[in-house]
Amino acid sequence: MEFSTQATEPGARSSCWQNVISDTFFPLDTVFREEDRFNGDLKCWSLGLASLSRLKTDAILYRRNQRQVLTEREKTLLITVPELAEVQFEQCNRETRCRPGGFLIERGDAPYEFRQPGANSLWVLKVPSSALRARVGPPERFSAFSFDAQQGVGAYFIDTIRSTAKRLDELNSAAKETIGQQLIDLLCLAIQDDERVLDSNLSSVRAAHLFRAEQYIRANLAKGDLQPQDVADACGISLRYLQRLFTDSGRSIYEWIREQRLLMCDEELRKANTPHSISEIAYRWGFADQSQFSKNYRMYFGRSPSQARSEYRLQPLC
Repeated sequence: MEFSTQATEPGARSSCWQNVISDTFFPLDTVFREEDRFNGDLKCWSLGLASLSRLKTDAILYRRNQRQVLTEREKTLLITVPELAEVQFEQCNRETRCRPGGFLIERGDAPYEFRQPGANSLWVLKVPSSALRARVGPPERFSAFSFDAQQGVGAYFIDTIRSTAKRLDELNSAAKETIGQQLIDLLCLAIQDDERVLDSNLSSVRAAHLFRAEQYIRANLAKGDLQPQDVADACGISLRYLQRLFTDSGRSIYEWIREQRLLMCDEELRKANTPHSISEIAYRWGFADQSQFSKNYRMYFGRSPSQARSEYRLQPLC
């Protein structure tokens, strides 16, 4: 999808841009420095679970309000990469500035303000919140942070965005879906390198143990016989200590394992090109009984797996 204000009358540019941005990401209010002289260009590619957008605009402020949040059913995240100048972001009592060479994460399920003081060029990767929750934990841990991406995995993540965008128009939907998954995986690796993703409600030592246990569980979800004792042994801690870590963070270890399996199953259901049936997806992620999977899925997501798959396939592409 492509859009440019150059083809729009000056008096209609601001309203057209707000509509395009809201359709591409989620409903947002916009404030322009010069409404009638505003220029903006947007190109968006669908990448299966994700979408990638390239924006070039004059100065602008985007505001997500509480009313807009309440009307959204799908929780999503925006990963923004500024190319030319610094941007400013505020959400949930956190304020951050992100310069070229970094990226920031915006939650769509909470109000925020995003300020772009002057002309800028941005890459924006849109992903389901569940995709990151299943890999690096609750988005509350890492949203509204500016991540340094000048070296290591973060730099590779941004380099991959830039290089793949040049070829996306040549690729079929299956290839784009694979690339979208790769970008999500790279993003999660970059986030994991930052100590701020640890649970700030725990001491640093306990948070590190919890994070290590979570990572071990995610890597072994496909094992239907995965037990808490396996996790404790792998992390070098006692079973009682492991259980207390999860209880103190708000749920039992069994509940947490089940949630991670549901999130990964939901991710599979989103994929348009997956060859797997619903029962195969359930077994693939450690559920031994399809009826129990369907019951748990409905309780967590508010709909059956078959309903979810049908709705995902009806969602519009960029």
